[in-house]
Amino acid sequence: MEEYREFLKTNIWENFRWEETDQQKNIPPPPLQKEYPTDVKQIDLVAPEEFTVGKMPLIDAIKRRKSHRKYSEEPLTFEELSFLLWAAQGVHEVWRAGAATRRTVPSGGSRHPFETYLVINRVEGLESGLYRYLALEHKLYHIPTEGDLAERLDIACRNQKFVGHSAVAFVWTVIPYRAEWRYDKVAHKIIALDAGHL
Repeated sequence: MEEYREFLKTNIWENFRWEETDQQKNIPPPPLQKEYPTDVKQIDLVAPEEFTVGKMPLIDAIKRRKSHRKYSEEPLTFEELSFLLWAAQGVHEVWRAGAATRRTVPSGGSRHPFETYLVINRVEGLESGLYRYLALEHKLYHIPTEGDLAERLDIACRNQKFVGHSAVAFVWTVIPYRAEWRYDKVAHKIIALDAGHL
């Protein structure tokens, strides 16, 4: 055991240097959510306690999982969209004096660096277009855009036409500093792991 510790010390840790993070420097944490226009009309989603969907046992969901490249023209219900958004980024609690959130998915150090956008084509009660999910409020708002969103999404996904023509496509962006504030240079590895959880 002593030989192994000596090996680690001389071959690994000797050349590894931790940088002091902004958190350790007592710099305030970044906002938990990207700012948005205060004058936008927010759309209330179905509250988690009111969900009637999403009751399938996990074992059954795993057994039935498969990839699809063709979709029906049937729209998602507003409740199904609400459930999917909550399942992907729902906030259980704001904690650490407003510096972190506990959500439905794990994130290294509770940093949750992702912002959720939606390209909606077919969801009951919503016009087609680009939307942003406000996870802290569990609400949506519509973002005016120009051009054919479905085509632009297909191109962004290397011309996989099924993406832009699905009922809804989730698009995640990242605010790297949310993770860098705590983890400095290793933050990008944590962000990649967090993307897998989403």
